[in-house]
Amino acid sequence: MRPREHEYAANDDAAPVDMLAALFEARGWACEVVSDDELVGEVQGSWAKYQLRAIWRTHDNVLQFLCLPDIRVQKEKKQHAHELLSLVNEQMWLGHFDIWSNGDVLLYRHGALLGDDGMLSLKQAQALVENAIDECDRFYPAFQFVLWGDKSPQDALVAAMVDAAGEA
Repeated sequence: MRPREHEYAANDDAAPVDMLAALFEARGWACEVVSDDELVGEVQGSWAKYQLRAIWRTHDNVLQFLCLPDIRVQKEKKQHAHELLSLVNEQMWLGHFDIWSNGDVLLYRHGALLGDDGMLSLKQAQALVENAIDECDRFYPAFQFVLWGDKSPQDALVAAMVDAAGEA
């Protein structure tokens, strides 16, 4: 990881990749700044380790935040996985799940449109990261039920929501 110029206070704004790198560093999470426009990190979720990836597009001030729960969708399960994606995405307010055609990998994706200055606040950075992890944790069991438990998409979602509601 490249060295940080300084720590950020709660009311500071910074370039998106710099702010996210500082947040990861503060939480003790592994990350690598690939370039001024990209960061890759890893976080332990409730169910699995998630790869987190942030990609910054300066020309339109959009930060794309991805969370990959290391779930690959086999060809024979793809139709059920897509049905479940539709049901899951109806439950979400921010971001969505998708299956990347490159490798058939499940991922959570959220695009954040930043202001004209293209800066990211600490609160925004925390919200992006926490929402991604929370949504992956919330729906991970549903994808497991469909891909390995042979449940229908509807039954998998109901079972996952009941399990999540029962956690303390």
